[in-house]
Amino acid sequence: MITATQYNAVQPKTLIHAAEFTLPAIIILDGWRLGLFPGVAPAYGAITSAALMWTIVLLCFCSMTLVLMQRRKRDEGLLILGTDDLARDLSRRAAERGMVGKGEVTIDCGQLNALSIEKGTTRIVVAEADPLDRHQLATALIDCKLRGVAVEEAGSYHERLTKKLWVKKLNSDWWMYSDGFQPSRVYLWRKRLLDIVCASLMILVTAPLLVLIAIVVKLDSPGPAIFSQERTGLHGTKFTIYKFRSMKMDAESTSGPAWAAEADDRVTPLGKLLRKFRLDEIPQAFNVLRGDMSFAGPRPERPYFVDLLSERIPYYGLRHYVKPGITGWAQVLYPYGASVEDAIEKLQYDLYYIKHLSFRQDLLVLFKTFSVVLFGKGH
Repeated sequence: MITATQYNAVQPKTLIHAAEFTLPAIIILDGWRLGLFPGVAPAYGAITSAALMWTIVLLCFCSMTLVLMQRRKRDEGLLILGTDDLARDLSRRAAERGMVGKGEVTIDCGQLNALSIEKGTTRIVVAEADPLDRHQLATALIDCKLRGVAVEEAGSYHERLTKKLWVKKLNSDWWMYSDGFQPSRVYLWRKRLLDIVCASLMILVTAPLLVLIAIVVKLDSPGPAIFSQERTGLHGTKFTIYKFRSMKMDAESTSGPAWAAEADDRVTPLGKLLRKFRLDEIPQAFNVLRGDMSFAGPRPERPYFVDLLSERIPYYGLRHYVKPGITGWAQVLYPYGASVEDAIEKLQYDLYYIKHLSFRQDLLVLFKTFSVVLFGKGH
């Protein structure tokens, strides 16, 4: 039984006014009842103050945890083994995050254990695809691992560090035995439900805006307000996508098919504004309702570029095993691309998204898209 006297209004400065109590307790402080354990404080004020206090405590705890995790990452002794492009890319990215910075050194496999001890290494990333002495390297890595040093394959570390896959170095064995790429039926059902709800809400909420934009586009430049174009969707099927027209009519009449660039002279002044805040994409909500697209997924590409990129980029066709999206992981993390190299970068982000398909991942894409649209930083 918890016993405590009521607050005495005559003594507003009393810190604790109680005859006798046992925990959980209610602390009475300057006229406010601060419930340390809200279960014993039925009053609305006590419950509210307790919720506020515990919220502050949790926020402080989360902030301290993030700080400690970031400090741990900075203090991690990282050793990258390898001489190819992947090793150099990892070294550059790790250096940008303050995780490495002692330069390069050439050693024999037998010296690896001693070097890791000397440098205080806590993680070794193996980026050497074809070492001269695989057996000796494996022995050295096992020795390090038994001493508590984490040993990780370069592709996995690159994926975790950059949130994208390293397509150029992935082989068929990796694709066969890698985790991920297996969305459950429950996830697909929840994703479709989310698409229908979000698309319906978007159309209902933006209906007046849709009419206004259509009128302004029509008055701004000659041509229809709605632009339609064939795109490649799920399993390579073709469908027609709808957008508000942001380019001049017959923009490709002389150049032929061309990627949209960030500073594209084919875009009208109004189109630049629409693209900046992604207002030109709103009509694609109808594509989502039809089932051609999802809200989150790889952006649908034109068949001409799909054929071109499939010939030059390995595994490019894998992006068509999920529905294309109005927005995607590549769109929120990578700017406009107008080359094969940019297409490779975007594919690496798309494949990361496909590998980690989840309801949480979709919500993260939508959240990042919302911030992109809100601050006008559309890609």
